[in-house]
Amino acid sequence: MNFSIATWNINSVRLRLPLVKALLSEETPDVLCLQETKCPNDAFPSADLKKMGYEHIVVHGQKGYHGVAIISRLPLDDVERRDFCAMGDSRHISAVINAGGRNIRVHNFYVPAGGDEPDPEINPKFDHKLRFIEEMNDLHSEKEADRGVSSLLVGDLNIAPLETDVWSHKQLLRVVSHTPVETEGLAAMQAHGGWIDLMRQHIPPDEKLFTWWSYRARDWDISDRGRRLDHVWGSPDLSPKLSSIRVLREARGWERPSDHVPVIADFQF
Repeated sequence: MNFSIATWNINSVRLRLPLVKALLSEETPDVLCLQETKCPNDAFPSADLKKMGYEHIVVHGQKGYHGVAIISRLPLDDVERRDFCAMGDSRHISAVINAGGRNIRVHNFYVPAGGDEPDPEINPKFDHKLRFIEEMNDLHSEKEADRGVSSLLVGDLNIAPLETDVWSHKQLLRVVSHTPVETEGLAAMQAHGGWIDLMRQHIPPDEKLFTWWSYRARDWDISDRGRRLDHVWGSPDLSPKLSSIRVLREARGWERPSDHVPVIADFQF
């Protein structure tokens, strides 16, 4: 069985619903995880997406901020919404999907951006981000495996961990999203949970890889000052099943785009 999952920080699902529908129509992933949906649950455009064959939708939203959703052709079971850092933010949702007889728990995350100043003593937003990553240590892919469930962790983690995940390692070392305290914290959490960075499994770590380009760039494509903020991780048992990873760079040039682009992972079970 072929199984595909896409992740995309859409930066307002209602504003960019035509782009979501275009992605589903052209790429036909089995599952789409959205972040920064920016709408309460009752305002999520479920009806439009169900008409396209994505009948299984779970959301965790709030008015004007944050928000995550899982949109699926396949049934979604055992849905969880965790309140990290007890902030009341809608930044996580997970559900179990059965793909070809394999149960997979999909975690969809929108990690806090962290503000501008990389100092938790003077910047509460950065402190929140570091505490959020620390709490993510509770997620162990092995724990799910013990129950016969594979795991995927996708979303906008708002950290570019490798030197090749940013346009200039040297210039961004003190810029939030690439500071050592963030990248080391993310790496520790990844190792602690037994997660495999599937994007870097498929695309060698020595290659530049970006999923986000700032709106501030005069010409994002030519300047190419990007960062890899969006991720696809998996439990070790899914690693040999990965057949491809695609970063849809062209989506950054669509009309009224998000500053992030979709990432699609394909598996063969």
